[in-house]
Amino acid sequence: MSEPILKLGLPKGSLEESTLALFAKSGWKITRHHRNYFPEVNDAELSVSLCRAQEMPGYVGDGVLDAGLTGKDWILENGTDVEVVADLVYSKMSNRPARWVLAVAGDSPYQRPEDLAGKRVATEILGLTRRYFAERNTPVTVSYSWGATEAKVVQGLVDAIVEVTETGATISAHGLRVIDEVLVTNTQFIANRTAWNDPWKRRKIEQIVMLLQGALRAESLVGLKMNAPTARLDHIIGLLPSLNSPTVAHLQDKNWVSLEIVIDTGAVRDLLPQLVAAGAEGIIEYPLNKVI
Repeated sequence: MSEPILKLGLPKGSLEESTLALFAKSGWKITRHHRNYFPEVNDAELSVSLCRAQEMPGYVGDGVLDAGLTGKDWILENGTDVEVVADLVYSKMSNRPARWVLAVAGDSPYQRPEDLAGKRVATEILGLTRRYFAERNTPVTVSYSWGATEAKVVQGLVDAIVEVTETGATISAHGLRVIDEVLVTNTQFIANRTAWNDPWKRRKIEQIVMLLQGALRAESLVGLKMNAPTARLDHIIGLLPSLNSPTVAHLQDKNWVSLEIVIDTGAVRDLLPQLVAAGAEGIIEYPLNKVI
C-alpha cells in the first residue's frame, strides 16, 4: 500500500519568494527547478505544485489539489467552495494585509464611488468590483486590466481603477488618489472539503498551519538573554515587556542570575540602554524561527 500524500499548492508570482522563505523557516525546504512547476520538498508526505494565486481556489475546490495558499480576494472573486483553515498575514513586502482600493487621478473631480456613475473602471478583480458598485447602485463599465493598471488612468483610458496595494506608494507615484477601500485581503490556507474530512490529511494540514503560524509569529519577536545582579533583579524585571514571565536561572555566583525573555523586535532598541543602565551585563539578542 502506498504512503499517503498531501497535494499542496503554493502561489507562483509575487508571493512566491516570501512563501518559500516562510516554509523554509517552518521546516520545509522547497527546491525549485528551472521552468518546473513541481519543486522538490524535504517531506515524503508532501507533493508541491506552483500555480497562480488566482487559480488556486479552483484547483483546491475541484480536488486537483488537497490544499493551498491563496488570497482572500481570489476566494471571494471565484466564489469557490473551500475550507478556509487559517489566515496567514504576510505579503511580498511585509507582514501586513493588502488592500484593494478605488483610485482616481489626483486632479479629477471624483470624491466618492457614486461620482463614477457612467464612467469606466479597470481592474484585475472583475467580480468583486462589479459587486462593489452594484451594492452602491452605481452603474459603471468594468473592464479587465492585463497589467500597468495605474497607467490606464494617467493615459486617460479609464476614469478609475480598483488595484491592490500594500503601502499605497505605487498609486501615489502615479499621481493617483484613493477615494475608497474595496477590500482588505490577506493570504489564507485553504483545503478541499473532502481532503479536510480525511483524518490523515487533516492532521497533516494542521501540522503545516501550526508551524507556518509559529514562523510568522516569530518574525516580529526576538529572544534576549542577559546576566543581572541579584540586588537589581526586581528593577530589571520591571523593565522587561516579555511574552510571558521571564525565565530566571541562578548562577554559581549567588550575586548574579541569568534572565531570558521573548519580546517584540521594535522594543529592543529602547530597552537595551535601560538594561545596561540598570546593571545588566552580557546581553545577547538572538532571532527566533518559530513561536508556538
